[in-house]
Order: sequence, then C-alpha cells, then structure tokens
Amino acid sequence: MAEQVISAALLKKMFLAGVTSLDTKKEWINELNVFPVPDGDTGTNMTLTIMSAAKEVMALPMEPAMEALAKAISSGSLRGARGNSGVILSQLFRGFTKEIRQCEEIDVPRLAAALQRAAETAYKAVMKPKEGTILTVARGIAEKAIEIAATETDMDHFIQELLKEGDYVLSQTPEMLPVLKQAGVVDSGGQGLMVVLKGCYEGYLGKEVAVDFEKPAAAPSEGTSLSKAEIDTADIKFGYCTEFIIMTERTFTMDDEISFKEYLSSIGDSIVCVADDEIVKVHVHTNDPGLAIQRALTYGQLTRMKIDNMREEHQERVIKDAEKLAAEQAAKAEAPVELKEYGFISVSAGSGLSEIFRGLGVDYVIEGGQTMNPSTEDMLNAVANVHAKNIFILPNNSNIILAANQAKNLVEDKEIFVIPTKTVPQGITAMINFTPDKSMEENAQDMIEEIRHVKTGQVTYAVRDTVIDGIEIHKDDIIGLGDKTILADGKEITEVTFETIKAMVDEDSELVGIYYGAGITEEQAEELAERLSEEFPSVDVEINEGGQPIYYYILSVE
Repeated sequence: MAEQVISAALLKKMFLAGVTSLDTKKEWINELNVFPVPDGDTGTNMTLTIMSAAKEVMALPMEPAMEALAKAISSGSLRGARGNSGVILSQLFRGFTKEIRQCEEIDVPRLAAALQRAAETAYKAVMKPKEGTILTVARGIAEKAIEIAATETDMDHFIQELLKEGDYVLSQTPEMLPVLKQAGVVDSGGQGLMVVLKGCYEGYLGKEVAVDFEKPAAAPSEGTSLSKAEIDTADIKFGYCTEFIIMTERTFTMDDEISFKEYLSSIGDSIVCVADDEIVKVHVHTNDPGLAIQRALTYGQLTRMKIDNMREEHQERVIKDAEKLAAEQAAKAEAPVELKEYGFISVSAGSGLSEIFRGLGVDYVIEGGQTMNPSTEDMLNAVANVHAKNIFILPNNSNIILAANQAKNLVEDKEIFVIPTKTVPQGITAMINFTPDKSMEENAQDMIEEIRHVKTGQVTYAVRDTVIDGIEIHKDDIIGLGDKTILADGKEITEVTFETIKAMVDEDSELVGIYYGAGITEEQAEELAERLSEEFPSVDVEINEGGQPIYYYILSVE
C-alpha cells in the first residue's frame, strides 16, 4: 500500500526517480523545442539543471533531514540552471522546498501548499510570464491541488489527480501559444515538467522508472501558416545567450534586483534574475554580454559564466530542420488533408500586431496594411494555407476589403466570411467576439455588430499642406486621424496623440487601447498612458507593442 505521507527519505527517492525519468526522455523533449529563438535545447537544459541538484541530493544520507534535502534540491538546481526552462524549473523547486523544509513529513494539505508556492515563486522570477508554457502547467497543477486538498486524504489518489490535470493543461498549451499549434506540439518545458513529475510518482510507488513513455503531442494544426522550418528561421534580435552566477559580497536587496533587471531590459530580453541566499542566478539574451557582466561585477564575483552564440546555433538548427522537413513533406505528399471547422486570416502591419492576432487564434497573418495592401492573390494564397471548411478574413483596412471580397468570390471549396474590419482594433475586437459554440453565420453577424462599437485613432505625419474640416495642416505636421476626420494636429507626437484620444473619449468610454509603432519606445507609451489615466481615472488604459511602420500610434476606444 502506498504511503499516505511523504518522508524525507521517500521524497529523496521520488526526486531521483524524476531525475532519471527526465534524463531518459531529454532528446524527445528537445524535439518539441520549436520556438524561433534557440535557447539551447529544453530537454538538455532541464536535465543539466536537475542533474546539478541530483549530485547534491545523492551526497546526503539514505534518510536525510527534510531541511538538508530541501536545501540540496534548491541550491543545486539554482546553481546548475541553464536556459529559461532550467531557471524556471529551479524556481519551482525553490518555492516547493521553502514550503516543506521545516516539516518532518508531507501530507496532502502540505503538498498542495508546496505546489502552490512553487508556481508562485516561478511566476515572480520571470519578468514577463507567458501563458502556454511550463509556468501554465505548474499553475494548473497547483490550482487543482488546492481545490481538492480540502476533501482528499489519500495521497496516491491525490497525486494521480494532479498528474491528470497536468496532462490536460499541457494539452491546452497550443491553444495559448499559436506557434505551438502551428508546429503541432505541446510546450517542451511543460512536457519536461510532466516527465519529472511522472517519474517522481513512479518513485513514490517504489517502481523502476519506465524509459518508453508514450509521446503525447498536440494534434498538428492543418491551418498552419508557418512550417517548423519557417518558424525557426525567424530573426534573432539579441545574439548571445548569457548566463552567470553572482556570488554577492553584500546583501542583494529587492531594490538591487529591480535596478539590475531594469538595466538588463535596456540591453536585452529573455531576462531571469533570481537571488537565493548569497548567490544570484542571471540569464539574458543580449548583443553585448560584456555590459551585463560589467554591471554584475558591481555586486560581487562571478562564476558559472556561459555565453552562447545563438545565431551560429540557429544556422546549424535551420540546416538540420530543413533536411528533416523536406523528408516529412515528401512522406506526407500523398496524405489527404483533413479540414477543421473554422480558421482565421488577418492582415497586419507590424510584428507586435501580428503576435497579438496569432495570440487570439489567427491561423494565417498576411503582412500588409496601409501603403502595402495585399492583393487578391495574397488572399487566395492565405486561404489555400488555412485548411478549414469556414474561413474568416479580417482585412483591417478599408483599402483591402475589396480584394478580400474578390478572393471570396473565387474560392469554391471553402466558405469565406469577410468581416469588413477597417482598422486593426476592429480586427482584434472581431476575434475576441468569436464564439465556437455558435454557427459561422451567427459569428459573422456578431463580429460585424461588435466592430461598430470600436472607435479607432491613428497618429502619423502629413506629407503635404492641406486644409481638412477647417484644420490647416502643413507638411510634416503630426496629425491624429479618427474614423472619419482629422482629430488633432501639431508638432509633437505625444501631445497630438493625447489630444486625439481626448477627442475620442466620451462619458460611455471604458477602455483605451494603445498600440505603439516602430519609432516609439515602451517608455514613451507608458508616459502617455500615465497621463491618460490621470485625465480619465475611470477609464482603463492598455499598452501593446504594435511595431507598425508609418503610424506612431494606433489607438482604440471602447
């Protein structure tokens, strides 16, 4: 009969079983790592992280004290963490062990609390947590644990229910991250976590760790707009994956952590900075690793330094994946294509806007918009690449609606619904108001109705002198455009944007959306948002990076 509480000796056995499980499956997990920025291989990084902790755990007595075991797992994994997935795994261990280190044995309520603290700790360690990742899986398990711990007393059944929940959340990650759905896989970090936990459960049961796990993965999305090779050939903004540990010479305060993270944000991205006792684990993608190292040296000595050229790794990966993709395509050339019920095509004029649409479930994004209107052929190519019976097209520009309708008339084997979105905010609203349970015709009607309630503003510059609605405009003026007319004119971008929004907001307004363009910094957008919040305290203000050219800001008021 399985134990109803987990002693330190049993936890040690469970942990090492989890380590073995991950080690045997790391190459498979590596194959799930399809994100555009190669950050090492997820399976390898997680395995090296947990192996570092395993070395310290194996040095403990057969029946260690819980506090010593907790410290070994936490300290070992933090010191050995590699890549984002490894750092997040180490933070899950850190939070978990903080909850259990003072107890002699773990019962169901304590295990639930430890899992909750693990998820909370990991979320706090990442500057911009993204759903559809290992974090989401960890949180889903923790929430399930808290939900059933009040009534469940059987440890074996409790763990089984948590594993079921973890598998379910993992299966949903492609619905949260379109890039996963496009590639036909689940999140690699989340899968790695489940492999560890299932190994731990085998250890709990006293069984040998199986090495031939079934390989669950999300069903391939037939509506993909990006092949795996195309995803992997995305541009790498910051070329060096930089990692090190700071051995602090003084207390590393919360203010130090905030200041250092802000500095790292100014020179790179994918930032993780976590402190534990006398060490600080740092991970950043940057084009100048020396700057990160120089700043870190002001806090103490450095160890475990590792700098990888991701562009070089990327090229090797592209070649390998291209060869693999060619073989897969040849094998599938004769296979029939199964159509899903519905799909979406959206026009977008900026990398940030494109990511927003993909995040909302758009299958195929056509790069275009003002000054670069997609053709009917572009629309037809998009339709051909979305393998769905019913396809909704969001032109997001009044000059593109005609081409979309023309493409609709030329398509015979699919039902096409052109939603006459004239702006990006209207397109976003249309996507948000799609309901899978309704018919396609009902959805089209609902989407068309809802976009009528969206006011859109755009801030750009004038290319010639003119007079519109009594407003005298000079070449190179900054102008704010509304849905029907010029709303503001001036010489300064922020001021014109503020006046444009003022002209759009009325007593019924609840939300202002700001999508800042390629020439605007996040800091400038935040300053604008703060000013708007002061002017309209009852209105929520949201900021998103649009990355669009020509327009400094795209604005929405609802």
